[in-house]
Amino acid sequence: MIHWRLNQRSVNQMKTLKKIGLGLLGLVVVLAVVGMLLPRHVHVERSLTMQAPPAVVFEQVNTLQNWEAWSPWHKLDPNMQLTYAGPAAGAGASYSWLSQMSEVGNGTLRILHAIPHSRIDTEMVFDDNGKGQASYFFTSTPQGTKVTWTMDTDLGLNPVGRYVGLFIEGWVGQDYERGLRNLQQVVEGNSEAKQLTANSQQKASATN
Repeated sequence: MIHWRLNQRSVNQMKTLKKIGLGLLGLVVVLAVVGMLLPRHVHVERSLTMQAPPAVVFEQVNTLQNWEAWSPWHKLDPNMQLTYAGPAAGAGASYSWLSQMSEVGNGTLRILHAIPHSRIDTEMVFDDNGKGQASYFFTSTPQGTKVTWTMDTDLGLNPVGRYVGLFIEGWVGQDYERGLRNLQQVVEGNSEAKQLTANSQQKASATN
């Protein structure tokens, strides 16, 4: 009788474990299906107007070594190792970075196209997280230069990556906002920028 009860208990435990296993498998399947239905592409966009001419702002972005003064990731890890390659500025210019900080990671950034004082397109290759395309647009306005910084990335078919994609806009957006404010401080504190801005304002007043 005792032996029978032990066997019955074992059978009940196996049934319970089987139900738990099937339940977990079902949950994994549901999460995978939902993940595949999430957006594959992520777009991030932030803008800020700076009191400096487009030529001055453009140069700060087009010359990669200038990024050390305003990039949000450079400032996040001052000990980040940088290696520059190609021309100093414009299409073909690139740098690779190595960081011990998980928020920064490792990767390479390359300028793909540069239209003077108008637009810069870059490609970012992250060692652990695929690729991303970032662009900078420089628009002259009566208040100064409006800089629009965008990023587009393809998360592929990985459902886990698509879940992460739900948070990318907020994470990267905060970095972009911080970077634009840093860039604003750099260009508005630039003596050349101040002189060119003053000249532009004088010309506008004379025209009116």
